[in-house]
Amino acid sequence: MASQIETALYTVATPIGNLADITLRALEVLKSVDIIACEDTRITSRLCEKYEIKTRLISYHKFSENKRIELFLGYLNEGKSIALVSDAGTPLISDPGEILVKNVIEAGFRVIPICGASAVITLLQSVQRMGESFKFIGFMPRTAGQIEEIFLKNKTENLVFYESPNRIEETLKILAQLRPKAILSYGRELTKKFEEIKTAPVTDILENLTQKGEFVCMVCAQQHEDIENQIIEKASTLRSLRLCDKDIINVLCAFFDFPKNKVKEILYKL
Repeated sequence: MASQIETALYTVATPIGNLADITLRALEVLKSVDIIACEDTRITSRLCEKYEIKTRLISYHKFSENKRIELFLGYLNEGKSIALVSDAGTPLISDPGEILVKNVIEAGFRVIPICGASAVITLLQSVQRMGESFKFIGFMPRTAGQIEEIFLKNKTENLVFYESPNRIEETLKILAQLRPKAILSYGRELTKKFEEIKTAPVTDILENLTQKGEFVCMVCAQQHEDIENQIIEKASTLRSLRLCDKDIINVLCAFFDFPKNKVKEILYKL
């Protein structure tokens, strides 16, 4: 019988590949709660079998989120405890759970995080980047226009995103067209036998891309000097079209997502 623990929702991080990457605390919680809510019971059962976890599994995925809320709140009201896990990694990080957490908090119960593996952090702890900051956007959108907008508006960010193996090539082609000199780091099959972590210009990566396994990528931040050089080049082209400075500034600000006062300074130096 499971040991008695606090009635709460525990968001438990599980391995992203190697099943040894799980914390002792996570194992204790998964064995002690009354229910484990998981995306795919078949995947979570592998982890449970390895570590002799006998807790009941109930599916909870993006197609059943709303239907399961009342069920899980009912268990909490009965004094039972629930662990929420995703198929791999940390719940709520591009995985289901946001709706459940919101409702659990509103109902007056605690949400207790049990930290552990994350593909984003695994990549970031193994590659060089400019500065400590980064921007994580989850999975890329579906349309080329939306992807282009994200790449253009985040040139000065270390931009981190997930991408599926069947979409990675097309996404990187868009990046290469917009920023052919962009440096990209990616992790594939992280923590598994054929783990691959690579950093190179995006054009080089496209030449040798293996489309297997989920990807976590980081586009390195573009230095301000590089952007300023591009602004100067575009401004010269726009002036040749006899646009007024006000219109040129508006166009450049919209295209480069750069502060207006900085664009003015660059323009007035020409």
